[in-house]
Order: sequence, then C-alpha cells, then structure tokens
Amino acid sequence: MTVTGDITTYIESFDSEPGYLDWAAFGPLSPNVRSEVHADAELLGTGRRSSVDLVNEHVDQSRTHASSVLGVPAEQIVIQPSTSHGLQQAIYGLSGTLLLSRAEFPALTIAAARAEASLGTMRAAWLDPENGFMTPDAVRDALTDEVTAVAVSLVDFRTGYRVDLSALRDVIGDRLLIVDAIQGLGIVDADYGAADVVCANGYKWLRAGRGTGVASYSPRAVDRLAPVLSGYAGVADGLPVDEVPEPSRDARAFIVSKADSLAAARLGSALHEIHEVGVATIGAAVETRATRVIEIADENAIPVITPREPQLRAGIVTLAPEPQDAAPLAAALANAGVTITPRGGTIRVSTHAGTDDESLLLFASALSAYVASRAW
Repeated sequence: MTVTGDITTYIESFDSEPGYLDWAAFGPLSPNVRSEVHADAELLGTGRRSSVDLVNEHVDQSRTHASSVLGVPAEQIVIQPSTSHGLQQAIYGLSGTLLLSRAEFPALTIAAARAEASLGTMRAAWLDPENGFMTPDAVRDALTDEVTAVAVSLVDFRTGYRVDLSALRDVIGDRLLIVDAIQGLGIVDADYGAADVVCANGYKWLRAGRGTGVASYSPRAVDRLAPVLSGYAGVADGLPVDEVPEPSRDARAFIVSKADSLAAARLGSALHEIHEVGVATIGAAVETRATRVIEIADENAIPVITPREPQLRAGIVTLAPEPQDAAPLAAALANAGVTITPRGGTIRVSTHAGTDDESLLLFASALSAYVASRAW
C-alpha cells in the first residue's frame, strides 16, 4: 500500500548520535517505541487482569499495522520472535526443491541446509549469481521443473541489491516465493503481495528492537507448506487441552507459542508510525541519503559495489576499497565517530530517513582524511 504523508515529525524523531550509519545492523529504538515499552511495563506491573489484557491486545493491533504496511490481509500475518523463525517455518515445511543463492544471509542458507539434511522432504538447489544479485534473469536461467520454491532477500545484506518481487513472480510462475525482507521492510515500497512468504524483524529499519519478528503466509503457502514446527498456539480454537487438534488452516498454523505482547507493542508502534508517513515517502528520503553516500565515495575514488540505479537498491551502500585499505579505512571511520559494518574486505554504510547532514559530513571528512593520508 502506497501512502504519502508529512515526514518532518518522523525525521525529527531520530535522536541517535551523529555518525550512526549502521541501520542495516541495528536501528536505535525510536522515541515512540521507548515510550510504549515504559507504559506497557507499568501496566504489566499492576497484576490487574484488565491491564494484562490491554497489553495483550497489541498482538492483534500489530498484525493490523503490519497488514497496512505489507499490503496483505491481516489474516495472513503472524507475529514471530524473529525473521529466522518465520523462514524456518516455511523452509522446514517445504516439499520439493528450493532455489536460493549461496551468498544469502545465513538465516536462509542454514535453514535450507538443515532442512535438507534432517527431513528428506526438500532439496536445496544452490545458485551462484553474478555479483550475488538475484536478478529475474539469473533466477529464470536456474529454474528447472523440479524447483517448487525460490527464496531471496528483498535487499541483499552484502551489496544492497534490491530484488523486484513482481518481476520474480512473473519469472517463477506458480512456484512459492519466500522472501527475507528484514533489510527492506519499512523503507522499500515493494509488491509484498507478489510473495507467498514474507519474513522480517523490527530491530533494524523499523527501530522497534529485537523480538519483533513478523511473517505473512499466503493461502498458497498455507496450502503447500507442512506446518512442521506448529505448536499449541497454531490451532484454530484456543488452548487444546486434553486433545491434539489439526493445525489451523491459515497463517496461525505457523506459530509455535503465543506472541510476546511487549514485543508486539513495540512492533505495532513502529509500523503505525511508518504507515502514517508512508513507506514511499520514507523510501525517497532514504534514497536521497544513500545517493549522497555514493557521491562521497566517488569523490574519494572508493569503489562502490552497490547498484547505482535507485530502483535496484535501498538503504545499504557497500564500499569495496583496495584489500590493503579495508581494515585501516574501517578503523579510521570508527576513530572519527562513524559507525559502519566492515565485513570481508568491504565496508557497509547504511543510512535512514533521519540520517542528518552532520553524520554525512563526518563520514565525508573521515573518508577524505584517510584518502589524503594514503597519498603520502
């Protein structure tokens, strides 16, 4: 769902220290989320049934807010502890062959390997796409009749490459499309309805803290995935005492236990804030700042492996300095008060809508100073 609103108040809510350019690793909690935590903790401290019930209502409220951001019915959405919980529900329940890249985040690759080794109902077909980009062409070339599902990250954690979910749906046809959306939810106005499974966590771009996982399962996913990890909360009619009923015939089947109401409150608060502004509006602000990071890298002749086209990236910009410069440059940035993620000879810089000019100036100054020092 595309909503556009005033982003001023949203941007003003960013109060992390200048130099924080690591949103792809962790999003410092928003003021609204922090206030929600304190208020709900006080309610749960009373012991009153009415107070406990009031906090528990946040679970359904967060599903409604997730529905508004994802653009899928709330009935398809469940609250999970993490992205990995949702992905494992899908991958362990899959039959047939799962196509995925070896370069994916371990939440996907390890789940696929474990499911293949332990269950014997699915096989992982590993793809090594050029630059690690899961483009529609790369997926099309790797498809076989045996492939029953394709798993991708909405935004690649290494390079920042953003997939086109609608284009992938056109390529894979009726196969299941499983998406790890943790690096895009809240800042990428994607066609989430094109996917059958979408899993994310609110501790990065949503600024909601850990434990705030959310997952959606389409009717096709419910029909084709076995709820292997379904628990007592995944049934249709309440607590199943003295019986073992079948799993629910909707997304609830993919629940192990009841959701953490405090985590759901944080998630719901963050999602509501995003819906009020609009993902497209937030995404445009993120794009402006990510573009500036690329410009600063170009000004200092530091290679960038993130796609240049705005439609092919989101908030992550990955620098690829000369191998001998990677560690010293990362240290120089840290010493200058710039928070980034160095990994495997690259430096991942991730901006948000609220990244201010002071942070970008710190980054530019530190990069320029390092390059100047190497000239000697």
